[in-house]
Amino acid sequence: MCEGYVLEWLDTLVTVTLNPVKTKINIAIADDIAKIQNQVIVQKDKVQSAIKSTVFTLDDEAKIKCLIKKYHSSLITLLDQALEDLALIADNGPIKQVLSTIVSCLDELLTLIEHRFTSYLSVEERVPATYLDVVKREITKRLTLIAKKLRGHEAYQLSFTILRQALEKFLNQPPDKHTYIFQEILYIKDLCLELERLEPVDSNAAYSKLDELLISMNFNSKTYIYTLTQKLAFTINELELPGEKMDRLLFYLKLFKQYHKKPEVIFNRKDADLHKQVSNWFTQEVFYLEKQIHYSIVPLKGVAIPKETVKKEKAKLLSVLSVDQMALILRAADDLKIVMARSLNSVFKNIVPYLSTPYQENISYDSMRSKSYSAETRDKEIVVEMLQQMIKRINEY
Repeated sequence: MCEGYVLEWLDTLVTVTLNPVKTKINIAIADDIAKIQNQVIVQKDKVQSAIKSTVFTLDDEAKIKCLIKKYHSSLITLLDQALEDLALIADNGPIKQVLSTIVSCLDELLTLIEHRFTSYLSVEERVPATYLDVVKREITKRLTLIAKKLRGHEAYQLSFTILRQALEKFLNQPPDKHTYIFQEILYIKDLCLELERLEPVDSNAAYSKLDELLISMNFNSKTYIYTLTQKLAFTINELELPGEKMDRLLFYLKLFKQYHKKPEVIFNRKDADLHKQVSNWFTQEVFYLEKQIHYSIVPLKGVAIPKETVKKEKAKLLSVLSVDQMALILRAADDLKIVMARSLNSVFKNIVPYLSTPYQENISYDSMRSKSYSAETRDKEIVVEMLQQMIKRINEY
């Protein structure tokens, strides 16, 4: 670690030797150009080794963080200067060639730090304007290549178009409207890396592989979330019966909950989390379908009940509550001694054979008893709401 300033050679080359403001540059011999370019790559490898050594040989986290931040800020400063030199060189092709190699190597070193040692960076710091311009060009180029890879895969086109437009709009905000920080830039770079790794698969599944990635990356674009929920709603509404719609909706909800969520990442920090917004949509859809199912079974006043339904109800009581929800009520009734029996098992054994649901004619009392011990939050909410309605009705008697 006592190597001194490992960026010294590159620093001198960029800030002095190739700086047209400070030095009269005259490199025209091909051999000299090749030697400088080779030395630039050698120095790049040397700095790369020094960065890795910083992390893997020091035990003090504070020192590691300090050194990594210094490397990162120094590299950005050199990159800014190299781009400035490049802009000042008019028609000197050989110098442009050398400076382009330097810019490429500096960008590679920055990528190493930003991808492998992100935890040591101050992600809330402002991104320098010159570096931001480099990132914009890089992202635009990468998105173009990703678009070519996804071409021909219809299931990916709409989501990718929304994603690309959202990223381009975000990156092209006027300086007086938005100040970019490293957290935002690192998110976009990481997203592009995941998109480049994505292997498109043609499928009619509700969620494409691209959807899975965007859910994982918390891509909370309002347009994307609206498009995703509308796609799900369309496939659900293809079915006619409310019960079938509910089954498909709950299946989609289960898949959504199972997808991996990358911790502490978000596209737009000013908007709500994607998972929260989509979960809210599912909650409202489930509630709406529950009401539909309820009113399809419990007719409004003045509506005649078919005779076959009356006959069926003589044999078993039909409940609009699910098995899990009825299990909660029976367990609570036993706990409060509203019904008296030798055990909770006896309560279920004597009552459950006389109950049925719209989806289940014959219910296992043992299964219902087991479910009473693992209640879902949504089932509790529905039971409480139903009991509150009963309280209100009793008060009206």
